[in-house]
Amino acid sequence: MEDNRTFIPYGRQHITDEDIAAVTEALRSDWLTTGPRVGEFEQAVCTFTGARHGVAVCNGTAALHAAMFALGIGPGDEVIVSPMTFAATANCVLYMGGTPVFADVEPDTLLIDPQAVRARITPATRAIIGVDYAGQPCDWDALRAVADEAGVALVADGCHAIGGTYRGRSVGTLADMTVFSFHPVKHVATGEGGMIMTDSDLLAARLRLFRNHGISTDHRQREAAGSWAYDMVELGYNYRITDIQCALGISQLKRLPHSLERRRAIAAQYDAAFAGTDISPCTQRPDRLNAYHLYAVQLPEKTDRAAAFAHMRANKIGVNVHYIPVHLHPYYRTRLGTAEGLCPVAEKAYNHLLSLPMFPELSEADVDRVVKTLLDARGA
Repeated sequence: MEDNRTFIPYGRQHITDEDIAAVTEALRSDWLTTGPRVGEFEQAVCTFTGARHGVAVCNGTAALHAAMFALGIGPGDEVIVSPMTFAATANCVLYMGGTPVFADVEPDTLLIDPQAVRARITPATRAIIGVDYAGQPCDWDALRAVADEAGVALVADGCHAIGGTYRGRSVGTLADMTVFSFHPVKHVATGEGGMIMTDSDLLAARLRLFRNHGISTDHRQREAAGSWAYDMVELGYNYRITDIQCALGISQLKRLPHSLERRRAIAAQYDAAFAGTDISPCTQRPDRLNAYHLYAVQLPEKTDRAAAFAHMRANKIGVNVHYIPVHLHPYYRTRLGTAEGLCPVAEKAYNHLLSLPMFPELSEADVDRVVKTLLDARGA
């Protein structure tokens, strides 16, 4: 018999008529890139988070790269990173010629462990990058204490966590720089896109320089000044974001409070369903408000994760795994000499991890179906 059930992905974008109208207006305007909507989007995210500066770029990876440039990371410098993240968090250090150093995670939250970070500090350490895994903020006060003791910068990879809070303070304001992503599965979608938040005038200026080839003015600024002259003062990249993308982002940002409310309701439904079972969601710390980009669980050790994954997929539920620890990727093994045993907590968790569907348009019936199928999958 044909299975007519709808496929449920682990995440997806939601585009409304208002989004389409905003993009259409941008397409009909005089500016498709380096125009007024870029600044409007940056200001809107600043208003939402409370950060002084937002610097929009073409994707989250570019945002991480720009952050490392702004700090002046280079050969001989070490940057401490979490292994439980997408490869870009560590790759950005390599882009600048630095060396990523992996510090293990807490077993229940999968957030970088401040004590593990402290143990990795050396005279070569220049920065720490914490990752707000799945949408829950790290222990930023503890990380700040470690960073201040060592005299190094603190960067937040907040790509999962826009709208989250830590001890009443918003993600975007908890580190020297915070990086956001606007990939389609994220809370705010611009197709591709990213932004770096900072309260530092100096860092913001360096970030803006880097995204525009290292040139001190962009086309719109020269048009406003009636000038053709420009100076390239650093070796930057073309990491600019378009007005088309920013128009979409501005429209999407208006729905973010509702999106966050719905994600938290979905998480609460999952939490209730798994209470008393041997499926373990990430622990939620009481001093933090989770943005729930992902809903990740660890399966019981007796369960074959590959078989459970296949069972879920066969039942049209698009689970995923976040993440293969970065230090276990072949590039890192061969170029940096990393191997199993470097971050045993992250490695153990990875073997049992599964990301369940999490996006605002999930219905209660969808969540019930996911839960029932996963409970069945334990014996798959």
